[in-house]
Amino acid sequence: MNTAVSLPVEKKQRVKTLWISDLHLGTRGCQAEKLATFLKSYDCDHLYLVGDIIDGWRLRKGIYWPQSHTNVVRRVLTMSKRGTRVTYVTGNHDEFLRRYSNLELGNIELVDEAVHTTADGRKLLVIHGDQFDVITRCHRWLAFLGDHAYEFSLVLNRWYNHWRSRFGYGYWSLSAYLKQRVKKAVSFISDFEDGIAHECVKRGYDGVVCGHIHHAEIRDVKGIEYHNCGDWVESCTALIEHQDGRIELYRWNDAVALDLETETRVLKAGATV
Repeated sequence: MNTAVSLPVEKKQRVKTLWISDLHLGTRGCQAEKLATFLKSYDCDHLYLVGDIIDGWRLRKGIYWPQSHTNVVRRVLTMSKRGTRVTYVTGNHDEFLRRYSNLELGNIELVDEAVHTTADGRKLLVIHGDQFDVITRCHRWLAFLGDHAYEFSLVLNRWYNHWRSRFGYGYWSLSAYLKQRVKKAVSFISDFEDGIAHECVKRGYDGVVCGHIHHAEIRDVKGIEYHNCGDWVESCTALIEHQDGRIELYRWNDAVALDLETETRVLKAGATV
């Protein structure tokens, strides 16, 4: 049984698996500090990096790599050193790594796709998902154009949320708003989900974990358990498998809000004592 809930970021928790996708290290919109904090909050048996972790498209235009991005790499290496198995699944933005697929370095492996068996025995295909995106596969020029448009929306979003925070308002996602409102975007997401579900049926898997479309979701698609990590570059979402096999959708903003609410209750309780 899968549910979409948020978990606090401050408590160190032991979980079976973490899935993160679309971090886009090497871009200014990357929220590396939040990811480092998130990773420090969990001990896990297996960490999946589900594609577009490094943005090779952006790095070809110029190097942008602050210390916070290096800190994320160090955190992943530290987790590996302490026993966490790390599987890096390549995506379209880090497709330059696909020539090295099936490379293993200690507890770290680089693959184009993987099969994950949950604690309760379900078999899930783990794949970035660009293979099921017609635009990415057949119209690369349009994919690059769309990437520029999305990058521009991230800049707008960053400035807009800077001023929202100055006035005490929470985070708001422009791209998420557009995806929910624009019919073509909704249709694209539906076609993507149907295509990847069909592939799982054909291969005999119980479900899939993917990323690529920056739309976090857990739901049933034609009898297939569909799990999308969403993205960390903007929405800061991830998937968490607990020791009993339950998979939950994590949202950073919801988790932070929950922590603040808990702290407020504790402070109020202390003040009344």
